[in-house]
Amino acid sequence: MKQFTLNLRGTLHSYTRPLVMGIINATPDSFYAGSRAADADAVARRAAEMAAAGADMIDVGACSTRPGAATPDAAEELERLAPAIEAIRRAAPGLPVSVDTFRAEVARRAVTEFGADMVNDVSGGNLDPDMFDTVAELQVPYILGHMRGTPDTMQEYCTYEHVTRDVLSELGDRLQELALMGVADVIIDPCFGFSKTLDQNYQLLADLQLFELFHRPVLVGFSRKSMITKLLDVDAEHALNGTTVLNTLALDRGAAILRVHDVAEARQAVTIWEKCKTFKM
Repeated sequence: MKQFTLNLRGTLHSYTRPLVMGIINATPDSFYAGSRAADADAVARRAAEMAAAGADMIDVGACSTRPGAATPDAAEELERLAPAIEAIRRAAPGLPVSVDTFRAEVARRAVTEFGADMVNDVSGGNLDPDMFDTVAELQVPYILGHMRGTPDTMQEYCTYEHVTRDVLSELGDRLQELALMGVADVIIDPCFGFSKTLDQNYQLLADLQLFELFHRPVLVGFSRKSMITKLLDVDAEHALNGTTVLNTLALDRGAAILRVHDVAEARQAVTIWEKCKTFKM
């Protein structure tokens, strides 16, 4: 990865090593049960554990993007997020907090009222036309995801002429829009598992280094996903080893941020990868 900077609430942070982003889901129905936190106390415990394990930031969501999951309305999403972000701030006060949402109003209130530092939008602004205006106004780092359709319909939109080229093109168009609106801090997320088949996910991983053409940090999120469970014929509970393998391959292809359920193992992968980089192999 190349060195990058993020402006977090007026302070410019420079990063020279890959970061680990811990996942906390303030939802009852996220695909991996181990990521769910039922109340503020559970969120605080998970945040403290992640901080102790070496997390660099925490991503918190309150609306599952698992196909078939019930989608809460904005009011319910905000009702879940407010105590969750406060709990993270209390338990891990030094870590930046990213809010995982595709709704502009939820993003706005999470930043201005609850104290989130970043916005993580798997839809890349496609599910809420106000999202780009909102992040431009808030001037917070924005994780630009790639997804077609909605969480319920996304697997109906997996037809590409060439998956890597098409994803690069679609993200490039959105990135240009953001640049024209003055959004400077953009993190690119190819969104493995969203609107991609199993083979398309692995093609994207093989081509991950091509995303460096954007000159933006690249985030990857493989953690316990179906591209592991389907290939290995295991359930999410037994997908940690596969996750670590994919994270390590992604680091070697330029990934700057690993978004994971299991912080300690991801931190170990980064440490070993960094050590290997000091030698010719």
